[in-house]
Amino acid sequence: MHAPIQECALLLNALNTLIPLAAEGDGQFVGPSIGEFFPATVLFAGTPFEMNRIMLIRVLVVVAIMVFFYVATRRMKLVPTRMQSLAEMGLGLVRVNIAEDLLGKKEGARFLPLLTTIFFLVLGMNITGIVPLLNIAGSSVIGIPLVLAVISYLVFIYAGLKKHPGKFLRNSLFPPGVPWFLYLIVTPIEFVSTFILRPITLTLRLLMNMIVGHLLLVLFFLATQFFFFQADGGFKLFGLGTLAFGFVFTLFEILVAVLQAYVFTLLTAVYLQLALADEH
Repeated sequence: MHAPIQECALLLNALNTLIPLAAEGDGQFVGPSIGEFFPATVLFAGTPFEMNRIMLIRVLVVVAIMVFFYVATRRMKLVPTRMQSLAEMGLGLVRVNIAEDLLGKKEGARFLPLLTTIFFLVLGMNITGIVPLLNIAGSSVIGIPLVLAVISYLVFIYAGLKKHPGKFLRNSLFPPGVPWFLYLIVTPIEFVSTFILRPITLTLRLLMNMIVGHLLLVLFFLATQFFFFQADGGFKLFGLGTLAFGFVFTLFEILVAVLQAYVFTLLTAVYLQLALADEH
């Protein structure tokens, strides 16, 4: 996803260059800011349980996922309903394409509840970024990505230690077959890449995609409103372009939401596969 992020950054820079030209009249354009990811408290202010808009969205997503699966699976039919079909499609994607494909049927079934939970939670948190009245992803603030990455990391360590209690850490830090004098270089690299960078990259990959997506959508639709109602003369025509870009990037954000949920779950399964591999 690095190339799309770079392209989005170029678009963002182009719009920020263009809009001040259109604002030479009385109108003044105010673009999105990082402050949107830290909204004011709306409930339980001053207590350990205080909640802002993003926290409410997270709670709503969890409740929506629980209700969806309850309704979709409470009366399973041979000829499935639409909701049952949707639930089975999502569960089948995680079970067949991720769990069993990477871990095999036995280990895949063992870790399937975790992988399924991660996939649907990330998907639900991501998709709120394009839901009207919500308009921000629950995963666009570091809390959710970090918690899920730490869970993935801890399960990776647990799986490796349980499957290979005497060899997991040793083989992770001192790969077999490497000349002893090269361990001075290889071991620090393996330690950083295996035990530090993995949770960091899991967190940042999800977080940055959601932040960039939100800022772009807000910028395009704020620019559309500005060009249509505040810009002078021919600059109003640019509103058609920003509206079109906003629509296209809304569709793109749906793709990113699904893809990031899939990638996060897939990488968790890959790490588990590495921990369970016989080489350890």
